[in-house]
Amino acid sequence: MTKKFSSTILSCLFWGSGQFFIGRQKAKGILLFAAQVLLFGIESVSGYWFNFFAGQIPDFQVRLYGGYFSRGIWGLFTLGAVPGEDHSTYLMVNGIMALMILMIFLGVYIWNIVDAYRTGKAVEDTHAYISSRAFGKKLYQKMFPYFVLAPILFLVLYVVVMPIIFSVLTAFTNYNADHLPPAHLVKWVGLDNFLRLISIPIWSQTFLIVLAWTVIWAFLATFSTYFMGLFQALLINSDCVKHKSFFRSIYILPWAIPGMISLLMFRNLFNGQFGPLNQMLLDCGLIHSRIPFLSDAFTAKVTIIVVNLWIGFPMFMVMLLGVLANQDPALYEAAQIDGASKLQIFRRIKLPLLMKATAPLVLMNLVGNFNGFGFIYFLTNGGPNNSSLQFAGDTDILISWIYKLTLNQNMYNLAAVLNILIFILVGVVSYWNLKGTTAIKEM
Repeated sequence: MTKKFSSTILSCLFWGSGQFFIGRQKAKGILLFAAQVLLFGIESVSGYWFNFFAGQIPDFQVRLYGGYFSRGIWGLFTLGAVPGEDHSTYLMVNGIMALMILMIFLGVYIWNIVDAYRTGKAVEDTHAYISSRAFGKKLYQKMFPYFVLAPILFLVLYVVVMPIIFSVLTAFTNYNADHLPPAHLVKWVGLDNFLRLISIPIWSQTFLIVLAWTVIWAFLATFSTYFMGLFQALLINSDCVKHKSFFRSIYILPWAIPGMISLLMFRNLFNGQFGPLNQMLLDCGLIHSRIPFLSDAFTAKVTIIVVNLWIGFPMFMVMLLGVLANQDPALYEAAQIDGASKLQIFRRIKLPLLMKATAPLVLMNLVGNFNGFGFIYFLTNGGPNNSSLQFAGDTDILISWIYKLTLNQNMYNLAAVLNILIFILVGVVSYWNLKGTTAIKEM
């Protein structure tokens, strides 16, 4: 048998043994074997497998006597067996973590087999042995960036990826107010939650209405602030305007003030009964009855767009001022010499260049507005209430509706379904827009 196959077979059974015996890379072989020992050690020490094989546990149950990995996988698939004792959500989280750790060990195992084959083949081809120190030095030089990124990668896995997986899996369970652990067990229900959202009229109607308003809100909130910021940037950048630094400082104040404070201030300002704006308009004789800024569905939506315009345009103004400052004025001078009017220069040259430079940031702002929970929550709390909608108000967007389903109604399964739909929608729109931008292509 050739060395490459001997090395591969040995490492399949005992990690690193092919490198240790065939490739004579003792340090590498010991480290890989230590990884195998660590894997089986965690499972053995955290469970009662030795007692089971010694015949001391005749009625062996993975739920009670299994190790960390076996209990984790069992809990992930069953979500518990005894109400009041098994906590289904804890079992799901532990199962996801156990599965992620097993995937890391699986990656080490696969790399161990591939490396054993390469090591044996190198010995056959060159009849020379590479020491563990030389291999380690070569690996360090080649993989140094990955070694530095590894701790952050593990942190991302457990802080970002693991909650996402948990949220996705929750969409396929009956985790709601009627099945709250540990008093009740959570069960897998497949696609029932998705079918419920589509087939039950009250749910499907609410979803479509909230989705439509979410899309309208996201586009209006993004492009109204963008073009208002563009308008202000063009005015400030004009040669006719003096004291530009003063105007820049004044216009940037709405952006500098914390958004939550501004929203709470506007919420009091637009109060239908006691708001100072209504009182001032009444005192001036401009209106004869109070305007329901936040209690009428249409008026509340217009109010939200206007408030967002006031808070959001300074960011785009500052960004576009920076882009305008870096543009070559010779380009516009050449267009004027060729007979182009100011409007033609703006439409054909200036605006396309500005849009191309700021397209990724506009898209990021669009995605942020699509998930703009804080703006809706602090200004209107999703209101006014609408009895024809299921647990949603007239100004609720998808993310605020999810908040109400989760915190107020304990309907975690349907909230998770909506999370998945938001992720798909935002992901498709973001990919479709970003793939065509020059900035992303250059990256």
